[in-house]
Amino acid sequence: MVAMNSPAVSPVVAVASPTDGIPMVSVATAHDPVRRRRLALIARGRRARMAATVVVVFALAGVNVANHVLGWDTMWLGPVGAVALLGFARWQGLSWHQLGLARHTHARGIRWGLGVIAVVGLVYLVGILLPSTRTAFLDVRYHLPPAGALLTAFVMIPVGTILLEEVAFRSVLWGFLSRHARMWQVLAGSSLLFGLWHVFPAMASATGNEAIGSAVAGLGPFAKAAVVGGTVLFTALGGVLAGELRRRSGSLFASVGMHWATNSLGVLFGVLAWRLAA
Repeated sequence: MVAMNSPAVSPVVAVASPTDGIPMVSVATAHDPVRRRRLALIARGRRARMAATVVVVFALAGVNVANHVLGWDTMWLGPVGAVALLGFARWQGLSWHQLGLARHTHARGIRWGLGVIAVVGLVYLVGILLPSTRTAFLDVRYHLPPAGALLTAFVMIPVGTILLEEVAFRSVLWGFLSRHARMWQVLAGSSLLFGLWHVFPAMASATGNEAIGSAVAGLGPFAKAAVVGGTVLFTALGGVLAGELRRRSGSLFASVGMHWATNSLGVLFGVLAWRLAA
């Protein structure tokens, strides 16, 4: 008697959860290299995942030094850095969902982002109309002609700043932390590192912004330390808000909207503030 051939059965493997990195069971074929690589990464254990996260943190520190100490141009450093980080994350098995870039979340993220832009724009408008708060917008770095302000707001800041920072902190670092930390720890850790990312820019703020300079003028030799500490705290809190937008929407586009609004709208309203102060 001839035995009937049994149908081939795909092996059952563990793959990373798309939300928090906890392994779950899924069916994968022998010809699925992405899932096989994720299985191999999971098998390497927590220590290997932690090592990959540390690599990302040190890479970000190197990029920060290259930008603010070595003077590398962010207009190419930002895009190259963002692509490299995403490539490393995918190579390490992170899914697009874990990175906040899944296609099905785009529409929701864009809606959240547009809503935040509207709210920030309203707050900035009130800020420049009130003489008591208008000085906060008088930053000499952005005392620009209209054409220069538009170029800065719509090209230089998005490409040179927002692209890298959002991919770094709310996408790649977020995804790596989520594989071995609770959500509140992911939010706190990414926000703290986002605050420390701004140490070098803060060192120039005391001389570049009229309101900040006058506020710390009486601190003498401690003025720069106060500016740096305040900037780290303020940007870390901003990172918490951006991270919460990313968490609630599941999309990076929500935090991108907030980031663009706070930075680029600040430039555009700064131009108007300078004109009102003239």
